[in-house]
Amino acid sequence: MSMLARTRDILGELIGFPTISSDGNLELIAYAAAVLSESGAQLSISRDETGAKANLFATIGPPGDGGIVLSGHTDVVPVDGQDWASDPFVMAERDGRLFGRGACDMKGFIAACLAMAPAFAEAGLKRPLHFAFTYDEEIGCFGARALVEELAKAEIRPSVAIIGEPTEMRVIEGHKGCYEYTTEFTGLDGHASQPERGVNAVEYAARYIGRLMDLGEELKSRAPAGTRFEPPWTTVQVGRINGGAARNVIAGTCEVEWEMRPVQKSDAEFVKSSIGAYVDGVLRPAMKAVSASADIVTHTIGEVEGLQVATESEAREIVSELTGATDADVVAFGTEAGLFQMAGMSAVICGPGSIAQAHKPDEYIALDQLQACLDMLDKLKAKMSR
Repeated sequence: MSMLARTRDILGELIGFPTISSDGNLELIAYAAAVLSESGAQLSISRDETGAKANLFATIGPPGDGGIVLSGHTDVVPVDGQDWASDPFVMAERDGRLFGRGACDMKGFIAACLAMAPAFAEAGLKRPLHFAFTYDEEIGCFGARALVEELAKAEIRPSVAIIGEPTEMRVIEGHKGCYEYTTEFTGLDGHASQPERGVNAVEYAARYIGRLMDLGEELKSRAPAGTRFEPPWTTVQVGRINGGAARNVIAGTCEVEWEMRPVQKSDAEFVKSSIGAYVDGVLRPAMKAVSASADIVTHTIGEVEGLQVATESEAREIVSELTGATDADVVAFGTEAGLFQMAGMSAVICGPGSIAQAHKPDEYIALDQLQACLDMLDKLKAKMSR
């Protein structure tokens, strides 16, 4: 069986595990652990507080510091409300493409890593090769954050991390951060005919959103000179609002889910301090003037730092050599790479498939992209064996 055919079969198995973030990933982790165990990998599985999700960290090659990490997240986004041509959790092949939820984001990369594991095990690696498969990237990179903390406690010190997010095998050396929040508004409900006797949580949420949008416009003037991001400034976006009971009822509660993608950490601090001052100085006092129990509370869902472009990068040099790339780019979407970088590793993003296919119905990965990834991993095997 060719390596591509093996990868295709493994990808079919991975897609068959419906690892939506809300549902857990234990069956996939058990499958990946079995594949790696057959190649003699040393395994470590750690669960989250619920016990329904787990990280897998595995090593092939000699013990010691300075290893290379191949990293991928195992969770996928939901398929609810999407119009798929076939079952999203049964892989389908059409016109040189493999379809299924997670095909490119990012089970294709994980499948290639698992397919290559026996070859890595037989190659006599001179440097540790680590496999890091995580949970909950899609909802806040919680698995990777826990993983890097566990590595620090265990005094495991890899020096390079290759995150296989879908980049069409382009080398990505930087991306924006991703900060996610939920802001809850507690008002005082009542009859709509007497709005002055209530505190309308929806109305205060609307004013809050308006201020966020104003800050988003201000951020455009703060874009660093020479930035390579598109758009070049930090963005603010409101993704969901939920509140109220009926047209003729003063809304007692409302919830706003929003995010920002910082180009630089100072922008995030600017937004948080500015919106905080607006809440403390304007919105909350007005609400409490009517009802002492009224309030606005923001919950931090996740604050994932961006991947900072490094002047010297071992990861960039290695992956550029393996792929033949002559340059590296930056992207606006977020990944776990910044967490590995903060843990002291040189990090880069390079993986099969296109981000344009991610999160959409009929998500797919092209077979030639999987082959390109396998070619990169085969060259990595040769490099680590010398």
